[in-house]
Amino acid sequence: MLKMILRRTFAAVAVLWAVSIVIFVACEILPGDVAEVRFGQFGIQQSIDLLREELGLNRPAVSRYLSWIGGLVSGNWGMSFATGAPVADLMSERLANTARLGIAAALISVPLALGMGILMALWAGSLFDRISSVVLLGFAATPEFLVAALAMLFFAVHLGWFPAVSYVDYTYSAQRLIAALVMPVGVLMLHISAQIARMTRVTIVNVLQQPYIEMALLKGATPLRRMFLHALPNIIGPVVNVVAINVAYLVSGVVIVETVFAYPGIARLMIDAVSARDMPVIQACAMIFSSVYVVLILAADLIALVSNPRLRHARPSGANDVR
Repeated sequence: MLKMILRRTFAAVAVLWAVSIVIFVACEILPGDVAEVRFGQFGIQQSIDLLREELGLNRPAVSRYLSWIGGLVSGNWGMSFATGAPVADLMSERLANTARLGIAAALISVPLALGMGILMALWAGSLFDRISSVVLLGFAATPEFLVAALAMLFFAVHLGWFPAVSYVDYTYSAQRLIAALVMPVGVLMLHISAQIARMTRVTIVNVLQQPYIEMALLKGATPLRRMFLHALPNIIGPVVNVVAINVAYLVSGVVIVETVFAYPGIARLMIDAVSARDMPVIQACAMIFSSVYVVLILAADLIALVSNPRLRHARPSGANDVR
């Protein structure tokens, strides 16, 4: 068991290392740099070259990558090219805002979606199941930016219930903070809940069609007993993977939501950094997003290993042979 955990952890670290290379190369091929953006198209070439030398942009790409990845491992995120401030200081408050947004969306959407998926599976084929499937499919297929724009138009412009710009500050009262978060959290929650509920329903329905569940039915077990006593131990792993994959989707969802609602999170910071060609900030934000995604997938994989003994033991080579 420990060997499998270590193997998967090493694979996750290797993935993050490969992602760091992709991020660095992507930043390298962006047109222009911070020196050109700062001085503009009419800047003196000598001034641009001096700034590049000061920032170390004239060093070889391999040398700059090794310096960046070494600082990243040691906890030194570098200095912002645009402001000269430490990247860690720029991201601290923004990261807290994004975490607040993502955690709130996950805490609401995951229990709601799991409950909906279980009810749809218990009443599979019923009118409730068919209507719910159509509604959830509509929510899942609708892009976040469209839902966000419609929510802003209806709830902020016409009704005036919530602010159109979801700006938050640590000095805000609880009521003002909740009002600013309602629409961004709601947009993320609708999409995530729809995906989790639909995939949970499919997973549970497949398990409920297994022979041992039919045997429990023949023995007189009630639907709830079949679900929670017989089926639940076998659906923990797949459902956890479903939840982890969709919660990890928040990483990309917050980029759209923070942009539409002008929410001061790390995704908004990354977009502003791209405009300014502030490479250290772009790279740090991208690595945080990637790390969150990889850690969530790794956690789901480890939970599936713990909950399903069949995944912890290698199957003999001739186990599937029919004699």
